[in-house]
Amino acid sequence: MTAAIIAGRRARHRRHAIASIVLAVLLLALAAIALMVGNTFYTPGEVIRVILGETVPGASFTVGELRLPRTVLAILAGFAFGIAGVAFQTLLRNPLASPDIIGITEGASAAAVVGIVVLGLTGPMVSVLALAGALITALAIYLLSNKGGFAGIRLILIGIGVAAMLHSVVSYVLSRAAQWDIQTAMRWLTGSLNNASWDDIVPLAIASVVVLPFLFSQAQALGMLQLGDESAAGLGVRVHATRLMFIIGAVSLLAFATAATGPIAFVAFMSGPIAARVTGPGANLLLPSAFVGAVLVLAGDLIGQFVFDARYPVGVITGILGAPYLIYLLIRTNRSGGSL
Repeated sequence: MTAAIIAGRRARHRRHAIASIVLAVLLLALAAIALMVGNTFYTPGEVIRVILGETVPGASFTVGELRLPRTVLAILAGFAFGIAGVAFQTLLRNPLASPDIIGITEGASAAAVVGIVVLGLTGPMVSVLALAGALITALAIYLLSNKGGFAGIRLILIGIGVAAMLHSVVSYVLSRAAQWDIQTAMRWLTGSLNNASWDDIVPLAIASVVVLPFLFSQAQALGMLQLGDESAAGLGVRVHATRLMFIIGAVSLLAFATAATGPIAFVAFMSGPIAARVTGPGANLLLPSAFVGAVLVLAGDLIGQFVFDARYPVGVITGILGAPYLIYLLIRTNRSGGSL
């Protein structure tokens, strides 16, 4: 019996490692394509020389100033969306409990639209307001759902209600806006990498460096919370403190990513369930979900740029992919329960 348990554990660890490596290789391949392909094709050697700081005629600007920031932002945002999504889904033990389903992303969107249309803000100030909107919305949802003890299903239902109200705010503000403000707001709401710059990357990179080590160091405790509060507490997990710290960390990553790119639809929602299918049961999903999120954003951006006659923002592509996946997950969850 013991030998079978050990063998099963080794098999799970091996599958998790192989899946993570395959996802990492796929991400690197997509990043290489994003840096080489465009109106002008640059060889891998030219791209590497630009990354190393050499001056390459044509490539130094196109790769160094346009494609490289776009690719780095796609990877960092994908990591942030993927980890934030799976953290909420694991904490609440429900694949529907994604930040873009329970209203946190909508909080950032509402704040940004009010900033653009009502306050006339542009650039970094819109990002700051979106960041504040996401954090305040998350805090409000948590406090409202924590009356009489924490309950995941109550948080999801309250979050969906808050999302609906905030969506109404966005619709109302847009209905009263001037045409040029509507165009600016809609570009932000769609989720796009078109104006990626190093200025957008720095705040998200700093947030990632601060938050990710903590989340990964507490990955085992996150897995134990899936067993339920009493079981996790019996195994030595400080349940309330761990849950609160994961919520703060996940919301911070989500807020900084949304401030940089806009709300890229369904990436946070899809990353965890896809990672769970790839790695198998019992696996730690934080790292695979981060890789899946980055792959979804990069692949969606490449599809939006080069597959169709017109160019589409990445949020349009991920929205097309995510909507049918949401329907599928609703059907599967109704049949089999709420686990990833």
